[in-house]
Amino acid sequence: MKRILMVCLGNICRSPLAEGILKSKVNTEEVFVDSAGTGGWHVGGLPDKRSIEVAKNHDIDITIQKCRKFDISDFDKFDIIYVMDRSNYDSVTSMAYDKEDLAKVKMIRDEILSTSGSDVPDPYYGGESGFEFVYQMIDELCDVIAKKLDDERQIW
Repeated sequence: MKRILMVCLGNICRSPLAEGILKSKVNTEEVFVDSAGTGGWHVGGLPDKRSIEVAKNHDIDITIQKCRKFDISDFDKFDIIYVMDRSNYDSVTSMAYDKEDLAKVKMIRDEILSTSGSDVPDPYYGGESGFEFVYQMIDELCDVIAKKLDDERQIW
């Protein structure tokens, strides 16, 4: 089973959306998807109501998710760790033990060459349209990730 972790700052906006979107695009018996935040402010809580709403508008239920903080043990539990922005990348990679851990961490937007090195913007302080914008961006990225996973599955 392939194991993928989506990471943003608080695990309430972007990473819960990424978790829910990718789960909707893969066979969850073959791919495990989870999410976490680099900060622990919302541990145990639900994703932001605006993330829940935008996901619901696209027939994805993220209300079963509970926010959690990224832990160093996640390097052992996951094959790929997608981060939403450079700050998250720096936070996660600063905890890496070795080159193998570092190799697991990827900026999610690097999956599309034209956006390499770019951040997924944090919609937290914006309006509802920002959540839809981020949803669309993550949806496109998850299409690419799901295709890559499907192509890799052919090799497994």
